[in-house]
This record gives sequence, C-alpha cells and structure tokens, in this order.
Amino acid sequence: MSAANNGSEIRYLTPPTIETKKKKFCRFKKNRIKYVDYKDAEFLKRFLNEQGKILPRRITGTSLKFQRKVSTAVKRARHLALLPYVTDMLK
Repeated sequence: MSAANNGSEIRYLTPPTIETKKKKFCRFKKNRIKYVDYKDAEFLKRFLNEQGKILPRRITGTSLKFQRKVSTAVKRARHLALLPYVTDMLK
C-alpha cells in the first residue's frame, strides 16, 4: 500500500508556479500623459525592441490613440538621429 501511495504522490522541490496574467494597461492613460515628446529618446526606447523596431500594442498594452502618437514620435526621433533606424542590441 505504501509503495502505491508514494508512486502516485507528486512532490516538488519548489512549489509549482501558477501563471497569472497581468491586465495590460495604457501607461499614458494611467499617468495622464497628453503629449508624447519625440525629443525624449530614453522614454521612446521602452517602445522599441533590440533591433529598433516599434513594439506592437498587444505587447505594450498601449491604447490605439497613444500607439499612433508613439509611432509618430519614434519616426520623428529617427529622422533627427535621436534614435537609430536599425541596430544590433539597442538595450
């Protein structure tokens, strides 16, 4: 009997982690930011991946209105050479 109980009993070294998905939110609406400044390159880098591509809304959680503003600001910053168009390991 004890051998059967030991075989069916599952023991973990660390407790199993249950993935809880965080609710995505628009950081602009939460912080009441009205204007996305294209001159603030460090802030705009949060919306770029390592290659310098703009991250999509489904990953960042940004609303449509502010995603358009972010993309325009990133493009303006690229035009003024504040951000690179293409890079290896931006972050």
